[in-house]
Amino acid sequence: MKRVTPSSAIVCLLLAAAIVLIAVELAATHSAPRIADPCEQRAAFSGQGLDATVQRIVLDGLDGAACRLGTSRERLVLSIAGDKRMRVHASDAQVTTAVRGGVLHALDEAAARGDVPTFALPFLRRLVEKLPIDQLVRGSFSLSSLF
Repeated sequence: MKRVTPSSAIVCLLLAAAIVLIAVELAATHSAPRIADPCEQRAAFSGQGLDATVQRIVLDGLDGAACRLGTSRERLVLSIAGDKRMRVHASDAQVTTAVRGGVLHALDEAAARGDVPTFALPFLRRLVEKLPIDQLVRGSFSLSSLF
């Protein structure tokens, strides 16, 4: 029979404690995520520069579209990406109109905050009005459709 030394007993206790701590941490971090209501104001996306401004406009626009469609921003994005399980209960035309309207509204809000120069606003609004959002919603979008 092997004799248990004090150092091997300590190692076994530390290993058992590590396993328990890992199990507790995994159980605590795997709770269901809270999906935010797209109709309620969210904390502003942090960051600076053009990339952060574009992200704020797109996220705010998707929130506006999801609010109009009565769904979450996450479900809307997954639906547009083609996930059949996350299909939004609206026609492609309704989704297109909601996304375009949401992004236009978010663009106006960004200009009011000073994130977008006012001289660029008419150009950016026309760009959003001409973007092939309908093709994106139908899943037939390609880079060539921009040119």
